Amino acid sequence: MKKSIVYLVGAGPGDPGLITIKGLECIKKADVIVYDRLASPRLLTYARPEAELIYVGKSPDRHAMKQHEINQLLVEKAKEGKVVTRLKGGDPFVFGRGGEEAEVLVENGIHYEVVPGITSAVAVPAYAGVPVTHRDATSDFAVITGNEDPAKENSKIYWDKIATGIGTLVFLMGMSNLSKICEKLIQYGRSPSTPVALVRWGTRPEQQTLVGTLQDITEKAKEAEFKNPAVIIVGEVVKLREKLAWFENKKLFGKRVLVTRSREQASVLSQRIEELGGEAYEFPTIQIAEPDTYAPLDAAIDALSSYKWVVFTSVNGVKYFFNRLKKLGKDVRELHGTNICAIGPKTREALESYGLIVDYVPSEYRAEKIIAGLSGRLEPGDRVLLPRADIARKILPQALKEMGAVVDEITAYKTIMGAGDAQQVIEMLTRKELHVLTFTSSSTVRNFVQLLGAANLKELLKDVIVASIGPITSTTARELGIEVTVEAEEYTIDGLVDAVLKAVAERQG
Repeated sequence: MKKSIVYLVGAGPGDPGLITIKGLECIKKADVIVYDRLASPRLLTYARPEAELIYVGKSPDRHAMKQHEINQLLVEKAKEGKVVTRLKGGDPFVFGRGGEEAEVLVENGIHYEVVPGITSAVAVPAYAGVPVTHRDATSDFAVITGNEDPAKENSKIYWDKIATGIGTLVFLMGMSNLSKICEKLIQYGRSPSTPVALVRWGTRPEQQTLVGTLQDITEKAKEAEFKNPAVIIVGEVVKLREKLAWFENKKLFGKRVLVTRSREQASVLSQRIEELGGEAYEFPTIQIAEPDTYAPLDAAIDALSSYKWVVFTSVNGVKYFFNRLKKLGKDVRELHGTNICAIGPKTREALESYGLIVDYVPSEYRAEKIIAGLSGRLEPGDRVLLPRADIARKILPQALKEMGAVVDEITAYKTIMGAGDAQQVIEMLTRKELHVLTFTSSSTVRNFVQLLGAANLKELLKDVIVASIGPITSTTARELGIEVTVEAEEYTIDGLVDAVLKAVAERQG
């Protein structure tokens, strides 16, 4: 029987890639996830479909749920026998009130574990190009709450000690007290010319950095309307930003990109986006599933020696074909003497991973080029096997039949509707939080439109870059009323990423 437990998990400062491996495991196995506003929404996509998601968002000036209510919620869910993951921005024990939650759990006899997270006190300065310690600047730093009013009596902050006794000072969530913080530091001996950096929404696409000194940063922040959530960094290390800034220099910095591929396939595109400084938001509009019956594919596999060509049009087709081959107790030797065609480089790589040499890959990765390439290589009566999706275009089998081939078009896998959070996507589009939308197939377009079901879709996508992987996908998009901004020249994921980079550069230029 599964034992109840509460995991107090640090979600990191915002970039979903900064979650720890153990933290991610806790998300994946949770029955209940209790999460804050600073935890990346993308982390919730790793939750089990049946997991209960409870938002208890907290900000300095507004609480969706008070702390004592959150404490009680954790106790109640654990007493129901649930595995509870309490997902908190940054680290749970660095101004995260994780200690208070742990105390309540102990008092109620509830088993719990703490999973530390990467604190914004270190990560946010790093993403702004500011190391909190540096050999030539300082060998110490302090993390201080920015919420406490520096003017109050009986302050728990020893201003007279920290003002000159510590090299780098990092204040968390202190924008409302910025002027008083600066005044206190100057009052107790810190030079007014000491460099200060303010970093808002650090590690996320919205990251903004403002640099000044103790003397002028308050006025600069007022002019720029700089608000929480922000980290305040005080010290000589701020000067290093001019030399060490890296995140904001990436080509896709500031861009949140919607990935509409199936969850199994999304990782490659998401990884490329994040390498370039963007944030990939996965909204799987399609899912890949087993066919309703394997009987036709099994029959084709039993008759493999009779086929002159086997044409693979996707990596999924390769995967499901060879999984079934193995299930039937067979291997690649069944393809002896059969010619192999792959529609693109990734499909070819998938076939080569099984030790096969691909006989033909078209110069353009679509059905029309396969037909042109096989012309002259097929004779009337030659048999061709097409193991592919249930909704694949019919132009390829029809054209091969016109060339005199005997074509067996077999469903190796199904493409079904995805289960992405459509309401969340609509809200993000409304708030202009999505900057690029990617489509990798006609089915991703159709399902995107159907899942959103938005009558004002054109308005929602008004300022969004829409990137298509190729002409067939682009045609589907236009038929459904979506204006395509850019189309990949090479119909691959790398080609799609190049197209996105081109469109972003043109917009910024």
